[in-house]
Amino acid sequence: MARVSVKNLVKRFGSYAAVNNVSLDINDKEFMVLLGPSGCGKTTTLRCIAGLEIPDSGDIYIADTPVTDLPPKDRDIAMVFQSYALYPHMSVFDNMAFPLKMRKMPKPDIQKQVKETAELLRLEHLLDRKPKQISGGEAQRVALGRAIVRHPKVFLFDEPLSNLDAKLRVYMRAELKRLQKELATTTIYVTHDQVEAMTMADRIALMDSGVLRQLSTPSEVYNKPSNLFTAGFIGSPPMNLFDCSLTDANGQYALDAGEFKYGLEEDAYRIVKNQATSSELVLGVRPEDINVQENVAEETTRAEVYVVEPLGSENVIDMKIGTFLVKALAPPSLVFDIGHQVYITFKKEKTHIFDKKTGNAVL
Repeated sequence: MARVSVKNLVKRFGSYAAVNNVSLDINDKEFMVLLGPSGCGKTTTLRCIAGLEIPDSGDIYIADTPVTDLPPKDRDIAMVFQSYALYPHMSVFDNMAFPLKMRKMPKPDIQKQVKETAELLRLEHLLDRKPKQISGGEAQRVALGRAIVRHPKVFLFDEPLSNLDAKLRVYMRAELKRLQKELATTTIYVTHDQVEAMTMADRIALMDSGVLRQLSTPSEVYNKPSNLFTAGFIGSPPMNLFDCSLTDANGQYALDAGEFKYGLEEDAYRIVKNQATSSELVLGVRPEDINVQENVAEETTRAEVYVVEPLGSENVIDMKIGTFLVKALAPPSLVFDIGHQVYITFKKEKTHIFDKKTGNAVL
């Protein structure tokens, strides 16, 4: 069982805590993605798991064996870097065979394992070429093959697709996910690209400022963000967030954002009042959960079209409600001129309410 456990991991660089008391349990055969903005601590966490950084405190286990003090070569892991790190003077075959030669494996066994891995990655026609004679996508697959050929307990990926063009990244996302399921190897993958995380992960560990903010499936991270950071980071376009206050006007419950009011049912009001530390809240609604129409109706809010961004399959409609800039997704047939007056409604079952002070979700 190649489970990976990280317990209370702390890594400082001087007075700066790059990783601050992070605990993670990655299941056997799971594809775990460490996601977050630059400088959030995801790569440092991965390097600690690999043994390339020494933690200041905390424990790391691979297959229930403590490895915190073991050198990288004794952890039975394979790491694929952003730069691929191929040896330019060696052929593709020799690059892939290198870790097996270092283990002094018999030559027939090396030939067999490299051949099988090359077939798996569709690299068999490139085995005699040097890295400078192959494309970026092929080089990425060679780096992957060099990791696979060893049959390690755990794969570690540090932004391996960031050097590829957009079209090739989409292709390689699917390839990596297929390979991981086929090989059934525990995988920890670092990226700042939320699309990679959402499409590839079994679970996402979302990090910010060295702290683990949410650990959930892609669906839960998107549909049930547990805090304001997750709500604002996940989604493109991002979630609309409105500062507001909880009000009760003779039994008329609402969130007052100043420019508009958002009505609440009594049950929702009671939950929010009990969960929140104060009446200062943040209302969140994703662009796809905003309906835009030309005619006024019950519980609509008037807005002015700021700009329309056509994406082909849909349009992003930017609107102004007073000082708020609001983004909504609409069908491509729905096009408005700048300055046009429209009316919007929020899908009540899809809205989110956060405590402004703590940042935590309350409803």
